[in-house]
Amino acid sequence: MERLLIPRDRYLQKLIDRRENGLIKVITGLRRCGKSFLLFELFYNYLLSDGIKPEQIVSIALDDDRYRAYRDPDALSAFLYERISGTEMTYILIDEVQYAIAAEELKHPEREVRLYGVLNGLLRQKNVDVYVTGSNSKLLTKDVMTAFRGRGDEVRVYPLSFAEFYGAVGGDKAETYEEYALYGGMPLVLSQKTDEDKMNYLRRLFGEVYFRDIAERYEIALPDVLEELTDDLCSSVGSLTNASKIARTLQTVKHVDIASATVAKYLNTLTESFLFSEAKRYDVKGKRYFDYPVKFYCADPGLRNARLNFRQQEETHLMKNVIYNTLLTRGCAVDVGVVEIVENKAGKRAKKQYEIDFVVNRGAKKYYIQSALSVEDPEKRQAELRPLRGTGDFFKKIIVTKTSQRAWTDEEGILHLGLYAFLLDENALDL
Repeated sequence: MERLLIPRDRYLQKLIDRRENGLIKVITGLRRCGKSFLLFELFYNYLLSDGIKPEQIVSIALDDDRYRAYRDPDALSAFLYERISGTEMTYILIDEVQYAIAAEELKHPEREVRLYGVLNGLLRQKNVDVYVTGSNSKLLTKDVMTAFRGRGDEVRVYPLSFAEFYGAVGGDKAETYEEYALYGGMPLVLSQKTDEDKMNYLRRLFGEVYFRDIAERYEIALPDVLEELTDDLCSSVGSLTNASKIARTLQTVKHVDIASATVAKYLNTLTESFLFSEAKRYDVKGKRYFDYPVKFYCADPGLRNARLNFRQQEETHLMKNVIYNTLLTRGCAVDVGVVEIVENKAGKRAKKQYEIDFVVNRGAKKYYIQSALSVEDPEKRQAELRPLRGTGDFFKKIIVTKTSQRAWTDEEGILHLGLYAFLLDENALDL
């Protein structure tokens, strides 16, 4: 199978910027999204091009059975220290580092995880630069600033964005988008020859990789329920929900006897494994978060579609999922906006809540974004504009529509963006 070599310049530059900064570079993200390729090929080749000798680079992939023995932290430590150069900088690259964390260690949070001691110890060597990858946030992301004692530096990697996908595929933008919305941006999808091959590859990822990993790392007493829950999240992607609502749905529709506490636990499992992201509701005027309901978006539209056997192709929901993922890729924090507006109906004043699809924070900047297939219909246009008008502030307001139109700003200062321009232009929000 021919593999396309897709540059991941955004992430490579992040590693270059963090080179030799005295911290453990923790590269996190969904399994098979390109972390290993980034570290072992792109970054490795960058080091060679910058004059680093091969013997200065120590690489080990702990998910490879050939290195099973080094899943023991003490054996891993001995292996690494034997290869540290006396005077020259040694670059240590460890793939899927969570394999060196024993399940028993996770059951006793009061104990220090041995692996973290090994990695922290390496940093005491003045000529060592450490990079690790991991596919589970419970084991890594939440521990970056605690277990690594403030010496962790996270780089989050996502599946291919549409811009990366289009850079590899090219062609008509609208047609390429439809391909992307159907099969997504898992890198190896581009190496599959036929539509059937792509579908089968994406289906296998769930059954043979993700669910297997989850079963190995978590105590999943009800694997069938986990699969039903995954199906429900995929079917209702971008819709408001919570653990209690999902439990009721599974009980009434699927006839599955499940407690909401178990659903909440499994939801955490799916987000910690990077399969889904949670977007909380934010009261724009009250400047506070609601505990529930929330929205879940799938890490990749192709994975979402594969889980549903490519039966449900709701354009609106898929477009919102793609926009949401793109915003995360660009380093944005994304919430769901709630705007309360006082309206007069039949001579009576009443409060009504409206939704803004995305409240986006990037650095010191904030944006409000509405996503719509089209706003040509006057009634639809007003429905999308109403919550933007009602925010009562001057942060930038944007409507993204599934068109090829050039960016323009209306008389109310609202920016109208075509979908393809938004997805392909890194600076589209600031046009």
